[in-house]
Amino acid sequence: MATTHQTHLLLSPLFLLLLLLSPLRRISAIGINYGTLGNNLPPPKRVAQLLQSTLIDKVKIYDTNPDILQAFSNTGIDLIVAVENSRVSNLSSSPSAADQWFSARVLPFIPATSVIAIAVGNEYLTADDEDNNSHLDAKSLIQAMQNLHAVLVARGLDRKIKVTTPHSMAVLASSFPPSSSTFALNFIPIMTSIVGFLSDTAAPFMVNAYPFFAFRNNPNSVNLQYALLGNSTGVRDPKGYVYTNMLDAQIDAVRSAINALGFGNKMVEITVSESGWPSKGDAGESAATPENAKTYNTRLIQRAQSNKGTPMRPKDKVDIFVFALFNENKKKGGASERNFGIFNGDGSKVYDVDLSCEFCSGGGKLEFGEKVAGVARGPSVWCVAKPHAEEKVVQQVLDFCCGPGGVDCREIYESGDCFGPDKVHAHASYAMNSYYQMHGRNYWNCDFKGTGLVTFSDPSYGTCRYSGQ
Repeated sequence: MATTHQTHLLLSPLFLLLLLLSPLRRISAIGINYGTLGNNLPPPKRVAQLLQSTLIDKVKIYDTNPDILQAFSNTGIDLIVAVENSRVSNLSSSPSAADQWFSARVLPFIPATSVIAIAVGNEYLTADDEDNNSHLDAKSLIQAMQNLHAVLVARGLDRKIKVTTPHSMAVLASSFPPSSSTFALNFIPIMTSIVGFLSDTAAPFMVNAYPFFAFRNNPNSVNLQYALLGNSTGVRDPKGYVYTNMLDAQIDAVRSAINALGFGNKMVEITVSESGWPSKGDAGESAATPENAKTYNTRLIQRAQSNKGTPMRPKDKVDIFVFALFNENKKKGGASERNFGIFNGDGSKVYDVDLSCEFCSGGGKLEFGEKVAGVARGPSVWCVAKPHAEEKVVQQVLDFCCGPGGVDCREIYESGDCFGPDKVHAHASYAMNSYYQMHGRNYWNCDFKGTGLVTFSDPSYGTCRYSGQ
């Protein structure tokens, strides 16, 4: 804890405030996809309460379900909402149509619910129009995106909420070797427009990337461990890049395709909007097992936490959204489509993947019924540091709270009850909570430029007591 009480004496209050108010370097997040095509799923409020006690800090949904948006209010968890494929055409018709959709479906829930992006459609360019059995109109997609962005600009929300669209890997002509990948010829015109829009608005390019399907379709030519994110020998690209897992190769294939459109000198971030592995499948999907699903998602979460780039762009952090939170028993397709979840519909784990968060929960089991039963309800609420937040930034927050912020930090000094564990995130959690309680427990008093998390679970442990009401 030496840095806490020594550093803030060296930094002026004004300098610390400037650090907290200045833009922070982006860090990778751990997100999860929350699908609801099931008749046995827990209510959204239980889901939100559970996720507050995990490493997950971003949730992507497939519509604008008002119950979900309400459930995630004041939780510290960011939401990505979606325009269903069937609604894209209407939103493309005029800015007023887009404004009506946004006003009815999103605006009533912000800012209490932290909506950070709108996904317009899902794999829209490679989806079929169910009404006439043909591909959906590509021009409608980019027009709907532009109309929604115009709505956000008019309301002063375009810096907070980005507009994008998730793609399947099928938009590529080929994905290997990564360095020579391009978009399929028929998608080049629309992709040029979409990537240009994303570049101009600082929105991410979203791709749903599934090494599972690549292995299932080519089991004789794809190494299973490579698909499971763990081939230590690596696969070599002709340009010298070495890939120890297929997901990085898929990301770089998308990067090459974007560069081939002429955007190599512009910043277009790539987000893996879906990736996962099923625990059960049909005949011919023998790799769909709980063991393989556990291995893949454990490594995927570690990959998301690593803040590492890819061989082609090692400094470019990649946000990753695990697919999926639940098995969805009403989803169309084969058995594997219904069995990508980490949790069953009854809230039990399909397999054990560690999503625990040492400093944002009371340490209970990550089972819906048991965990929620132990959550403190009513007015009791605390503020802690997000475990994935960059340590350098968390240290700045800690210095501010224990200095200009006016927090009494003696409990996290070496002789204090909250000194152990002697880690920046643990000490910052104590200080951030004290500041939050002092200033009325408003959600903005636990923001700290995105490093704070509001939780309903008492983070106190041993003789270390976190203040609360």
